Amino acid sequence: QLQLVESGGGLVQPGGSLRLSCTASSGTLDFYPIAWFRQSPGQEREWIGCSSVNDRFVYYQDSVKGRFTISRDNAKNTVYLQMNNLKPEDTAVYYCNGRYATDDYWGQGTQVTVSS
Repeated sequence: QLQLVESGGGLVQPGGSLRLSCTASSGTLDFYPIAWFRQSPGQEREWIGCSSVNDRFVYYQDSVKGRFTISRDNAKNTVYLQMNNLKPEDTAVYYCNGRYATDDYWGQGTQVTVSS
């Protein structure tokens, strides 16, 4: 069983940066591709990007490409979402997701607010 915990959210000004962490408090991330999603009030949860188990393949939604970077440190059992040049429309609750076969695990989310 995998338990995921997101952290690193907060309030940041437009153009600023944040790094979110997704840490497995139980289980290991080694065998799971990890995806990041976000959800704004009144909106569907949307996929941002994902990383294969060894970071060999990383994909991003077009709106964040060039600004967001997913990386993982398996020794720390953590996947990161580095977010640069943040915009007000990036304001959302951010979630990480580990999925493999019938396993589907979500963290509780961390709030990111981009505002001046």
